[in-house]
Amino acid sequence: MRYAFSLILLFVVGWSGFAQDPAKVEQWGVFEHALTGPKDGNPFVDVQLTATFQHDKQSLTVTGFYDGNGTYRIRFMPPTIGDWTFTTQCNCAELTGKTGTVTVVKPSPGNHGPVRVRNRYHFGYADGTPYFPIGTTCYAWTHLGDKIEAQTLASLKTAPFNKVRMCIFPKWYAYNKLEPLLYPYVGTPPMKWDFTRFNPAFFQHIETRIAELRDLGIEADLILFHPYDVGHWGFDKMPPDADDRYVKYVIARFGAYRNVWWSLANEFDFMKDKTDADWERFLNIVAKDDPYGHLRSIHNGTRLFNQNHKLITHASIQNGSAVADFGRAGLYRDAFEKPVVFDEVKYEGDLEQRWGNLTAEEMVHRFWQGTIAGTYVGHGETYKSSDDMIWWSKGGTLRGKSPDRIAFLRKVIEDGPKDGLEPIDKWQDDRTAGKKGDYYLLYFGKDKPTTWNVELPQAGVKDTLKLRVEVLDTWNNTVTPVRDEFTVKPNGRYRLIADPPVSITLPGTPYLALRIRASHD
Repeated sequence: MRYAFSLILLFVVGWSGFAQDPAKVEQWGVFEHALTGPKDGNPFVDVQLTATFQHDKQSLTVTGFYDGNGTYRIRFMPPTIGDWTFTTQCNCAELTGKTGTVTVVKPSPGNHGPVRVRNRYHFGYADGTPYFPIGTTCYAWTHLGDKIEAQTLASLKTAPFNKVRMCIFPKWYAYNKLEPLLYPYVGTPPMKWDFTRFNPAFFQHIETRIAELRDLGIEADLILFHPYDVGHWGFDKMPPDADDRYVKYVIARFGAYRNVWWSLANEFDFMKDKTDADWERFLNIVAKDDPYGHLRSIHNGTRLFNQNHKLITHASIQNGSAVADFGRAGLYRDAFEKPVVFDEVKYEGDLEQRWGNLTAEEMVHRFWQGTIAGTYVGHGETYKSSDDMIWWSKGGTLRGKSPDRIAFLRKVIEDGPKDGLEPIDKWQDDRTAGKKGDYYLLYFGKDKPTTWNVELPQAGVKDTLKLRVEVLDTWNNTVTPVRDEFTVKPNGRYRLIADPPVSITLPGTPYLALRIRASHD
């Protein structure tokens, strides 16, 4: 009944995220055109509906979908401002040849468009605003009912995270063996499903949550498939035609949301019934059917997929050891030559399983290691509770100590170079990132330095620099400016050395960093 009440509200006030004026929508908003059509037969399979939207020389064709009760919907995320016309095409006469016009106006504050790859190893919104992913994992948070889901959204509202990894299918796994309130298909749980008939209420609920994340400025990294079913419902072992139909339906429904990312799978290699050829097929479907070019990835368990694949926009990696110490994470950048997001580096928590018992200090340390390497790191939390309300799977309330420190790091990153942090001298100095000749971020990790000799990688800088230094305590979230300004100049081929030589005093505690800015007066 909790879901029923939510759906009634949606029909009364309009679908969350859709233009209330059907003839006007903001750039990168969601325009929807609803049509009434046949109910007989199986509309999910029998009816093929598309619409072509045109503006000046631009043309985009989007796929419509059946939403139950004789209602068909076409959704469109307009990429540019102006008047767009559309015409429907369908194998059903009563749905074909429908036309209309939508006026696209400038985006509202906070709407920067979808996230794209930017500067090869980094990200930015469509309007050019930098985007630095600081993600978290809540696999099954949308399957627990309105009360808990509202609590999750409230937690995210005050948390530092701007991306959430989340499953579309429900999850049957340790600490998460619950039947969802809604199922994706018509049928009888746990195993009697008609894979040719979707349950619109299930997808309506998911898209409502996607829109709520969008309104919080959070990207929804949607996991299309996962192995955490183990035959309980059979969604992990559907026949190929059902898999393909599901992927196409999800793209048609969710693709018009600007905050959507597509993750083909979580731990793809644990789904033993699917081959690399299957994942290749899914990649091609997503790339072909998504007219907006949302980000695409595939996440590994113990075996990496071919992350050099031209249709994979960024590498989504599980490897905690890669960000446990210096010099490892950057190797992934060199191998893949695209953005690298360590979406899973193990989780802060107290589980018996080794993947779920990082200390908060270690989680924060791994974030900083990934940052210094010019990559990005994701958070997760796995603290035991009597009701198994564990954030990594169910959401709810954050209990760990790392989010506040991750918020500090996020501010450091966002106050840094807008093109993203780059390794300064990856072959020799794996502790320093930034922008050559302008900005340096030096991380000491678990070392406890009491002094620092003022010197940096030369890395092509030929002129004298004047530097201002701040000491960052990445655990206590403090910034302490060093009073003096320092002058450094090239010393041979490899280092910038203070002239005259000088050192600064440091507190001798772990997890220290230096933020160093060049003065250009």
